[in-house]
Amino acid sequence: MNRLVRSTQRVVSLFALLIFPFLVSLSRAESGNNFVNDVPKPGEPTVLAARKAYSSAMDWEKRRFLDAAIGDYRKANKLDGGHCAKCMMHAYALSMKLGAFTTAVDLARDGLSAATNDKDRASLNYMLGNALYEQGAHNKKSALFAEGAEDLRTALRLDPDLTQAHYVLGMVLARQNKDAEARTEFQAFLDQDRKSPAMHERVERYLERVDLARANMAPPFTLTTIDGQRVSMDGLAGKVVLIDFWATWCAPCRDALPRIRSIAQKFQGQPLVVLSISLDADEAKWRDFVAKNKMVWLQGRELGFAAPIPKAFGVNAIPATFSIDADGVLEDQHVGDASIEGKLKKMVAQAVQAQAAAANGSAGIQQAPAEHK
Repeated sequence: MNRLVRSTQRVVSLFALLIFPFLVSLSRAESGNNFVNDVPKPGEPTVLAARKAYSSAMDWEKRRFLDAAIGDYRKANKLDGGHCAKCMMHAYALSMKLGAFTTAVDLARDGLSAATNDKDRASLNYMLGNALYEQGAHNKKSALFAEGAEDLRTALRLDPDLTQAHYVLGMVLARQNKDAEARTEFQAFLDQDRKSPAMHERVERYLERVDLARANMAPPFTLTTIDGQRVSMDGLAGKVVLIDFWATWCAPCRDALPRIRSIAQKFQGQPLVVLSISLDADEAKWRDFVAKNKMVWLQGRELGFAAPIPKAFGVNAIPATFSIDADGVLEDQHVGDASIEGKLKKMVAQAVQAQAAAANGSAGIQQAPAEHK
């Protein structure tokens, strides 16, 4: 009987292997035909072969085969005679997401060579400057910062409303240790930006301390906690932060819960904040679990790995914890690591020293006028 079951399983498995590629091909062909028969939208390819390649790229992207998607977007643009703006934008965005900055630079340069108006040129110069900045920072090639700065200045000259370019240019100038110029760009961003208020706290901190723009800062974010508090990464400046990504359905996360609770209790009253961010889809189940397990420290929720905050931190497995110092600098990432308490003690001690130094400095400033009387 067992032999018959195993034989049947092998036949089913073989059939699945044989039929699956056909089903995928059929699915892609059907979705491709629907797209190809539609009227092209602005920026999409118009040549039939290019539209098929574009459809294939969209399908690869949907399935999260991003390298294949980039290849087909570039192919679609080539088949369309280099006129497919959306092909290049998609390929660029995916390249930046993958950290393939060299590819992103090439794509932006290819787009610039085909641009026909100043608005498009401005966008592409911004994209090129941004990719050069990321490539320079990632590969520690400072020569790329000067090149990126020129592209960003060109973008702003062609389109003064391209506010985000001020921010990236500020970051580039900070990397070049041109702090006064960096502050000018950060201030210009704050004065003009109306689309990304979540970034304002971070940029205000860069204005005060440009050196932070050169550090490996934790991604900025804003989160509403289970009890309705608004918490932001930059709003926690001055405190060590331990961010714990978890979920009720994750057995190792449940096993790690006593350790997280112990840390929250041991450091109570000290400059340390524990923030647990659940990836649960079921809000009621999450709230019930938090209440039953007396998780009285800060609790927030994001809808899965693809949500903005876990995505910004690059979380692809849980439990995952991140220790962040009092300046907001990302120190360590731990996946199921039980040795973080000792590291946190050192970071908290540094935060206490910094607070004491700041208090002494403030006292000195307040007493100075009296000394001159």
